[in-house]
Amino acid sequence: MAARRSSAYVETTRRPQSHSGMYIYGNTVRQAEVLPKRREWEAQPRPRKQKKVSRQVQRNRRYALRMNPAYVAFLTIAAVLALVACVWYLQVRAELTSRSENITSLQQQLADAREENTTRYNAVIDSVNLEDVRNKAINEMGMVYADQSQIITYQNPVNDYVKQYQNIPKSGVLAQSDKVKK
Repeated sequence: MAARRSSAYVETTRRPQSHSGMYIYGNTVRQAEVLPKRREWEAQPRPRKQKKVSRQVQRNRRYALRMNPAYVAFLTIAAVLALVACVWYLQVRAELTSRSENITSLQQQLADAREENTTRYNAVIDSVNLEDVRNKAINEMGMVYADQSQIITYQNPVNDYVKQYQNIPKSGVLAQSDKVKK
């Protein structure tokens, strides 16, 4: 029982483990583990046996490694075309970016102009007082409201609007449509 208590006490009072293992109290240093010596025959790499290759195979390999001028010309043209395509793509992207920035600045100018127009319109509308206009028309210019005898009602069944090129007839009917019942 006492052994259990002391080991439990030691485990709770120990410091946390480091990456290399448990912390050891004292001034002794662990000795590195000694690895067994390798046997000499294991230490030396085994020489690989070279397979003999026939002369025909060697010639074919050399021929395959050579590049003929037509193939080199084809690869050069393909590389130049790829380079031209890349440069063209970069130019198109740059132009698209500049146009996009231009559109953004124009949209900002349009928004500013609309805001300024709205502000000025509201200022003009607020500056006009309809009561002042009515007083000036009646008092200074001598205008009066229309009497019932001056008001002529008319029926225009054809259109919603009237273009008056002649006087309105006394009957009040300008035109009648065949579709309208009397």
